[in-house]
Amino acid sequence: MKLKTVYICFPGGKHKALTLSYDDGRVEDRRLVKIMNENGIKGTFHLNSGLVNDERVQPEEWPSLYHGHEVSCHTLTHPTIARCSTEQAALQVLEDRRSLEKVMGYPIRGLSYPNGSYTPEIVEMLPKLGIEYARTVGSSDNFSMPDNFMTWKATCHHNHNLLEHAKEFTELFKTQYLYLMYVWGHSFEFSKDDNWELIEEFCNRMGGHDDIWYATNIEIVDYMNSARNLKFTIDQNIVCNPGAQSVWISVDGERIEVKGGETKKI
Repeated sequence: MKLKTVYICFPGGKHKALTLSYDDGRVEDRRLVKIMNENGIKGTFHLNSGLVNDERVQPEEWPSLYHGHEVSCHTLTHPTIARCSTEQAALQVLEDRRSLEKVMGYPIRGLSYPNGSYTPEIVEMLPKLGIEYARTVGSSDNFSMPDNFMTWKATCHHNHNLLEHAKEFTELFKTQYLYLMYVWGHSFEFSKDDNWELIEEFCNRMGGHDDIWYATNIEIVDYMNSARNLKFTIDQNIVCNPGAQSVWISVDGERIEVKGGETKKI
């Protein structure tokens, strides 16, 4: 019997994905979002709902500014949570979730660690607080999918070889792998460093590629969870998708959509 080669694909049968992740909700997010929107690039914005001042986007603007993107937790007031009690760390996440959800009108399920601070105990606790992924700081310098979404390290900060990584990413062609480019930072850094042209050039280069899926952080998490939940027969000739979301697979090189609730011969 010939064993079929079946791979998980990103939506549309693609093998590459791009996401951006920006912290603190500073007013410079307005310019960043505009650049991203003009190039069809999606991302996640991690907000501290307990910090409201003239340097930050006001809550009444969040739904319109971040429409089409994701709003996510960054804790209520941005403490270094590894130094906090477990109870305080939990409240920082829960109260941030509560405030963000009241404004955004949907469940807030992600987090970026404030100051990159966390402990194994915090990582273990977060799923019990409704958090399904959490981004660390630093750069992995690769395009691999994370082993653990609760300690998700980005490919690079935007000041760390961004355009070099972008060039490498666009040239990737091996469809037997899933590649993810994940960029993080703070929008105010573009003003501080006077390098807005960097993100403008990046978004201009990266937008509009037929082989790239443009997604928010939570869209990637949700999709991969759906993909992992596919059920196959031993002979790999039938697949069942018990979830609601379509999942794409490659069967001996042929890209196939398996719709939510569908059982399909392949």
